[in-house]
Amino acid sequence: MRLNLYTSIVLVFGATSSHCWPNAPLVTSGRWILNSNGQNVTYAGVNWPGAADVMIPEGLQYASVASIVAGIKSLGMNAIRLTFAIEMIDDIIDGGGDVTLSTAFNKALGTTNGPLVYKEVLAKNPQFSASTTRLQVYDAIAAECYKQQIYVHLDNHMSKGGWCCSDTDGNGWFGDTYFDVTKWKRGLQYMVTQGAKWGNLMSIGMRNELRHPLDNASLNANTYNWPTWYSNMVAAAKVISAANPGILIFFSGLDYDTTLAPIAQGSGSGVTFKKSDFSFADKIVLELHNYETTVGSCSTLQSNLVGDGFSTLTAAAANQMPMVMTEWGHDQTDGSYAGVYASCLHSYLPAQHVGWTIWVLAGSYYIRSGTQDYDETWGLYNHDWSAWRNAAAIANLKTMVQATLA
Repeated sequence: MRLNLYTSIVLVFGATSSHCWPNAPLVTSGRWILNSNGQNVTYAGVNWPGAADVMIPEGLQYASVASIVAGIKSLGMNAIRLTFAIEMIDDIIDGGGDVTLSTAFNKALGTTNGPLVYKEVLAKNPQFSASTTRLQVYDAIAAECYKQQIYVHLDNHMSKGGWCCSDTDGNGWFGDTYFDVTKWKRGLQYMVTQGAKWGNLMSIGMRNELRHPLDNASLNANTYNWPTWYSNMVAAAKVISAANPGILIFFSGLDYDTTLAPIAQGSGSGVTFKKSDFSFADKIVLELHNYETTVGSCSTLQSNLVGDGFSTLTAAAANQMPMVMTEWGHDQTDGSYAGVYASCLHSYLPAQHVGWTIWVLAGSYYIRSGTQDYDETWGLYNHDWSAWRNAAAIANLKTMVQATLA
């Protein structure tokens, strides 16, 4: 009997619902994330992009959902950061429903290459069909992750689907060209409601890499500041908490999410962030990105991280909260894994009991910045997602996973 996608997902959830994992919901206590048994939970995972032009998670023309997730599991990882674009939810709500995979590929890749890639996706993933939609792919990935006991962390990467990021892409700041704040909050609400059905959606990042909107000089000059950040991020967090009270809410910072110092310190220009102000205080997590790949010493990198917001981990912090480094990474085609930057994070993050998700799983993208079948040299997978790109780097990464989860 051939099962359709919906039936398959229900059977997966039904078969595993009696298990203790994932011991949800997760909560925070001081600088720790705890499961329902009171045990510490630390993310050790990878970014799986799904927010680009097609708005379907990458790699499915080369490999099945099950095999990709099995690869993640083979590294010992316990989490994925699964990115999405608000445009997908806009299409669902304003356009009369989600679009099929065929429509999505044809729109992004054209009517010549789109059908070819679509057929490859179906060949590798026969559980999908002509009626499968983009959001149902997210459902399927979550179901497979549940089956293999991997947490899902959703991340709103962009408003308009595309490669992230630049200061002029119209997605960088509240009220930017494509960054409609009302639709953003609506999209977050929609996804955490949808994800509540999965069973393994533990957390969501409200917005990836907030940055100067240099495409809009007035917006940049008048609103790029912490008070604007506060009013919008707090409002979105309240929407999320109301829609899915069990979920952890990740607050990202400014300057491509490289600084959250005023939040950890409880300072601010005209507004002060106080964790105790919020009814969902035990659901707040901070997230930072770091790509200081040319740093000269580990001590410098550590000092920078403390100044950027890792001070939140200390008892002396005005706001003591968990920290997760949701993006870091490096070239996978050379020996970067043994350099100062990667080696420092390899030891420092586990020592600090800080969770992380490395950028990036994808060996290639359906399309990136106009180039189709774009090769990703930072990808853990090789171009066709059939093997790891750099065996030595992967062996090293496995030891970091082990240290993080020890």
